Amino acid sequence: MAASWGGPLLLVGASGLAREVLPVAAEAGHEVLGILDDRHADLPPAIGGAPVLGPVTSAGEHPGARLLLCVGPSRSRAAVHERLGTGVTYGRVVDPSVRNPGGCPVGAGSILLAGVTITADATLGAHVVAMPNVTITHDCVVEDLATLAAGVSLGGGVRVGRAAYLGMNASVHPGVRIGAGAVVGMGAVVLTDVPDGETWAGVPARRLLSGSPVGATP
Repeated sequence: MAASWGGPLLLVGASGLAREVLPVAAEAGHEVLGILDDRHADLPPAIGGAPVLGPVTSAGEHPGARLLLCVGPSRSRAAVHERLGTGVTYGRVVDPSVRNPGGCPVGAGSILLAGVTITADATLGAHVVAMPNVTITHDCVVEDLATLAAGVSLGGGVRVGRAAYLGMNASVHPGVRIGAGAVVGMGAVVLTDVPDGETWAGVPARRLLSGSPVGATP
């Protein structure tokens, strides 16, 4: 996967996340060419001041642009990433208020919004989304395509698997692993490992039975 922070951006997905990214990109000095979305014919001509340019397949019509996947749900973002395939150059948008004093690596395509703090010796993969006021402490690993919703707090040494999704204000105990594709409900307190693909919620968090609403205590 190519990675370059120079050149204009193309946002993939006319989503709430895209609307949050647009002012951050402007403040950080990025040029945004517009938005690509397969629903383009049903969308307004511009969203947040950025023109809606066409379907995702038209990305090749904009040579030199860097794509940014503005699809909120982790699994959906992973599906779009797979669809785009290899040979794509991705950008990265980091709000100027983000604290990363240790220079922890942040992968291509990642989006870090206002108030995110990364303390020391953490690693963020590609296409990670960290919403406002997320805290990522020492030795954490956040794998590709994971989403940390607003207010998520990770204790030291937490590992968040590929395309996992942690809901607003969820907290994870130090050393815990959140499995690939897992979902953690908002406000959950996770004290033990969450297996791949499972949905957990509550205080303390437990696995939800099929059909239970995310955020409810089983």
